[in-house]
Amino acid sequence: MNYGIQISASGALTSMHRQDAYTGNLANLGTAGFKPIFAGTQFRQAVRQEDGLYNLDSNELLERLGAGAFAAPNRINFAQGPIEITTSATDVAIKGEGFFVVGHEGGQALSRDGRLTLNADGTLVQAATGRPVLDPSNTPIQINPNNGDLVIHADGLITQEDAAVGQLALADVPDRSILKKHGEGLFVSQYDTPLSLIDGVGQFNQYAIEGSAVNEINAIMQIQSASRSAQGNIGMIDMQNRMMDRTINTFGRIA
Repeated sequence: MNYGIQISASGALTSMHRQDAYTGNLANLGTAGFKPIFAGTQFRQAVRQEDGLYNLDSNELLERLGAGAFAAPNRINFAQGPIEITTSATDVAIKGEGFFVVGHEGGQALSRDGRLTLNADGTLVQAATGRPVLDPSNTPIQINPNNGDLVIHADGLITQEDAAVGQLALADVPDRSILKKHGEGLFVSQYDTPLSLIDGVGQFNQYAIEGSAVNEINAIMQIQSASRSAQGNIGMIDMQNRMMDRTINTFGRIA
């Protein structure tokens, strides 16, 4: 393949990857507790350098051009989303650092989606997923709705008629770079191993949810930037194709 086309193709592919990621962010502008993704790119070295094949002959000038770009691992922006006031006693927002702990097939998962409700068994669950919300001992929280109004305190203590009936866990991980999105607003370990949890340092706000942390203007600008980059690289591919065609079909005949 023409070296210039290869470099331009890598730029187009990484730009389209960024465009997809930022479009996904914008699509979740109204999703409670959503954390946007930052999609970056990395410079790619020439194949002889990347694979350590220094015994092979190469063109030093071409090596200085590198081999284009490729997608860097996506990073999650865990910035605080806006706190939105609601009228439901089971809506809870986290202000500050930390996550809800919810039941998950692999053990535990983390979430910032505080739209909670009681299922038919009186278990406190996420309204969107039906997954149980866990207490500090990783046990689902059972509540009898007939025992009085529900009060959820800043430290996660749940009371009815001044009697403690449960406790919301507020957890975090020592290194958030190990977290990946699992769908349904959940975060799990990217290594598919149980999470090592530490105490979160935020606080709970009843009658509120955390909105999406997506900045609409930034997301639109990121999409436009990625789109222009992709179009520019595709234009370079087209130009180099035309140059190759002219080289072969015009100058080749003259020679």
